[in-house]
Amino acid sequence: MGFRSPAIRRASFTGSSQSSSKAINIAKGYVAVYVGERMKRFVIPMTYLNQPSFQDLLSQAEEEFGYNHPMGGLTIPCTEDVFLHVTSRLNGL
Repeated sequence: MGFRSPAIRRASFTGSSQSSSKAINIAKGYVAVYVGERMKRFVIPMTYLNQPSFQDLLSQAEEEFGYNHPMGGLTIPCTEDVFLHVTSRLNGL
């Protein structure tokens, strides 16, 4: 009937001055997360946060960073490949 936009969006994160301007661009119902060594920024649907496979990633983040991370955002300590694999499976839900 119509087209469906991709469930995740990627944008590179280059500094704090851009992070506040990008926060404005996040649509309602989405959240930004930072992934990988280069801290790539992805915008994902909030519904992913309730999925068991994504909650495993959140548990890893809690173990590694706790709840007070200097980045200020939700940082997922896995490679981009692992993150994209998990979210691609959730995309079909």
